[in-house]
Amino acid sequence: MTTQQAMEALHALPRMGQGKPGLARMQNLCDHLGNPEKELQCIHIAGTNGKGSLAAMTSSILTAAGYKTGLTISPYVVDFRERFQIDGEMIPPRTLANLTEKVLDAIDAIEAEGGEKPVEFEAVTALAFLWFAREKCDLVVLETGLGGRCDATNVVPHKLVAAITKIGYDHMAVLGNTLAEIAAEKTGIIKKGTSLVLESQEAEVMTVFEAKVREEGITDFRLIDPLEIKEQTYRDGRQYFSFGAYRDLSMRMLGVHQYENAIAALLGAEAFFRRHTEWICGGTKEREEGVRRAVCQGIAKTVWKGRMEILSKKPFLLVDGAHNSNGVEALRESLVALFPGEKFHFIMGVMADKDYETMIGELLPLAIDFTTCTVECERALQADALADCIRRKGITAASADDFASCFQRGRLDETHRTVAFGSLYFIGEIEALFEAK
Repeated sequence: MTTQQAMEALHALPRMGQGKPGLARMQNLCDHLGNPEKELQCIHIAGTNGKGSLAAMTSSILTAAGYKTGLTISPYVVDFRERFQIDGEMIPPRTLANLTEKVLDAIDAIEAEGGEKPVEFEAVTALAFLWFAREKCDLVVLETGLGGRCDATNVVPHKLVAAITKIGYDHMAVLGNTLAEIAAEKTGIIKKGTSLVLESQEAEVMTVFEAKVREEGITDFRLIDPLEIKEQTYRDGRQYFSFGAYRDLSMRMLGVHQYENAIAALLGAEAFFRRHTEWICGGTKEREEGVRRAVCQGIAKTVWKGRMEILSKKPFLLVDGAHNSNGVEALRESLVALFPGEKFHFIMGVMADKDYETMIGELLPLAIDFTTCTVECERALQADALADCIRRKGITAASADDFASCFQRGRLDETHRTVAFGSLYFIGEIEALFEAK
């Protein structure tokens, strides 16, 4: 089996299960693979927006501390192998192909026994477990795919830390129609004995989390207060901030929302280090200096495709995977903070099942105009329909004849900045186009 054949075989699996939501199907797959999930210790990450950024920064900190750290994220942006990483390196192509064969053999055995066929995300997650276990990772950072309680990643029994980003409205058909219902699904990753880091939340969300903390008897719990994040500045293409004993921390990740993600990564790593004080010899002072060094290096080095990423400085093009109203609100706040007083050309491609009217409304005050594209996905909203929606709101909008034409040098304004957003699928197409160039 080649790498391409492996990817095609995984993508050919069902996207959604037919039975009742739960972990039985994923657990059955792991059982047929020898239970690699039981060999892993993990930091588990859930939330609505920012999960990938938080996971990337957490992994980078732990790698900087000398731990062999696995990372699995979804979705990928350009290369499918982005979903499986150890210490920042993607899974080798041959390894991906070999482990895919093992997973597919297990699926064939399940079907022969009359069991329900695992879905794509479950197969991909099981593949990650196999690789991390085989490579004897010290720990893994797991990003949930959807929700938490019934997410395939939730079969891992040894959870040291749970970190949860802001809860907003997304995937409501599966997770629920209120913030409280959505939050209840996310709390499913919190287990007795787990350390918990929580980004700032709406009041109704906090009620749900507080009840879960009491139910599980969580004693190591930290809620981030945004007011604790000081001295936020942007210079030379980086953001800087201070938090507690950490002064002038530097990060390449851009966006006002990344400050809380960085703090969540910092606090999650600290919670892990408290459990593993043996990783640094010496006394308390040496350990504190070691933790601070790993945090500073890890956050400073983290790069994450498609998240407030500047692909071109002249002409200016920034891409962001904001794909729901909360994400676009964060994008708007970030543009105002980084480029005060400016207006932008927006290029937008979005899925038809998203709240795209609200997303458009968030950016209208900053818009010179919009260009719309049709994302190469069966769920995509057609570019003409999106442009019509924008024009009805009083802003100039044109649909692109073809995807690539939006990003030809002559189409980008040398005077005003251009921002592309709407879907990580869309951003992946842009990234691939620029890498090919």
